[in-house]
Amino acid sequence: MTNLDEIKKLCEKLECKITLDCSLKEYVTFRFGGPCKALISINSAASAAELIKYMKDNDVKYGILGRGSNVIASDEGFDGVILLFGSDFAGISIDGNTIKCDAGALLASACVHAQQASLSGMENLFGIPGTVGGALFMNAGAYGSEMKDVVVSAEYIDSDCNIKTITKDEMNLSYRHSIFSETDCVITSVTMQLSSGNSDEIKEAMNECMAKRSSKQPLDYPSAGSTFKRPEGSYASLLIDQCGLKGLTCGGAMVSEKHSGFVINKGYATCADVLELCSEIQRIVKEKTGYRLELEPVILK
Repeated sequence: MTNLDEIKKLCEKLECKITLDCSLKEYVTFRFGGPCKALISINSAASAAELIKYMKDNDVKYGILGRGSNVIASDEGFDGVILLFGSDFAGISIDGNTIKCDAGALLASACVHAQQASLSGMENLFGIPGTVGGALFMNAGAYGSEMKDVVVSAEYIDSDCNIKTITKDEMNLSYRHSIFSETDCVITSVTMQLSSGNSDEIKEAMNECMAKRSSKQPLDYPSAGSTFKRPEGSYASLLIDQCGLKGLTCGGAMVSEKHSGFVINKGYATCADVLELCSEIQRIVKEKTGYRLELEPVILK
């Protein structure tokens, strides 16, 4: 591990906040995870590029984290530096029907900004608990809408630590997938094109979407959202239901009794509990139905 004093000096120069031996459980929605060596709050694309270049040049292990809503953090923690794209890098600007968001902006905040500007197209994305950068990384979606329906371009840090622009057509967007999930490129901002609408009607649609989400999903428990990707030809929750696995537990982890597509933290779950439970679900579903379920969250280790 490179001398942390050097990293602290670089953060001081870039005016980025740094926290040493930081517990990851506070930064992921599953609410478990061990410590990382250091957590750095990104404040600009330029700062991110310089920090990533330093990490690469000095062989320092690093990871990228937004809201942590699609992440399973290891109990042992992360033996490296976490670059946090959060509230210090969360600007949102609107120009006509175009909305540009820094990667750390919450997707829900972007939806509210759009609604207040009478811009339609993001209603069904309201309530997805992640950042705009994270949403594009996995092409997040809900209720028939996906990020690919609104995004037009993004700025990102390429493998050589240069800041570049990419168009939607170059992003290889498909179900829960983008070109960013195939590479070490890091999203720094996202530009979306919306259409003019009625602010009150947009707000009503957002409220309906949130009410639907609240009625069907176990939002009162920590989780990483949908635990498994939708297999071709079926739905993960349907298969889990058919196998009678609703309520199945392992330690503090449980298949939600409200929505079987969610593995939840009952309050004392560990990463090991969640992974063991997910493995058991995958085994039983494959054995009984022939379908192979794939984890949706990223494992940070």
